[in-house]
Formats: sequence, structure tokens, C-alpha cells
Amino acid sequence: MATGNHSSPTTPSLTIAPRSNWRWRLALIGLAALVAVLVVMWPGIRGYSLTGTSYGARVACSCRYAGGRSLADCRKDFEPGMALVSLNEDSARKSVTARMALLYPQTATYREGSGCVLQPWQD
Repeated sequence: MATGNHSSPTTPSLTIAPRSNWRWRLALIGLAALVAVLVVMWPGIRGYSLTGTSYGARVACSCRYAGGRSLADCRKDFEPGMALVSLNEDSARKSVTARMALLYPQTATYREGSGCVLQPWQD
């Protein structure tokens, strides 16, 4: 006796992993490579940052307090490649602080007879 209900055998469905998985893996590999490069190059980056901010603070302080020029005009005395060095002035103390991307601030203070003197480095 036939019932009329023929059930077809179930075929297993294949699930395909989303293609966006490779993007995450590539992003993680890129991030790991960036961290590795920063770890290796950090001493050089730190050295250039300290040198650049020290030079910037000293030159800008001398320009501002010995030369009497505006702080904005003193940026003309910077060497090429110092665009990331920012300057802040404390007119009450006659000092200029330079920072490179918020790292390694260096301050030079004007002293009568001595000119602008950098504060000692703090490692």
C-alpha cells in the first residue's frame, strides 16, 4: 500500500566559511608586523625624537627670548623634517617646551647671561 508520502533522502548541506575571514587574518598579520617593526626601531625613533625636541626647544627659546621674534616665526629656523615638533611657550618662566607627537617633551629656559639652557634629560 502506497501512502503517497515519499520522503527524499536528506542531502547534507555544505557551509562555506565567510570570505571576510581572510581580511581579519591579513589585518592581524599586518598588525603583528607593525609591532615587530616598532619594537626593533624604537631606540632609533626615541633618539630622533629626543634630539628633535631638544633642538626645537633650544632654537625656539633662543629665537623667542634672545631674538625677540614670535614663536610662530621661530619655526622658520627649524630644519626640514621637523614638522611634527610642536612648541608651547611659558612666558612667565621664559621657557619653550617642544614635543614630537606628544612624546619626549624637552624644555629650554632663558637665563640672563647664559641664554637658553635645556633642562636635564630624564630617561
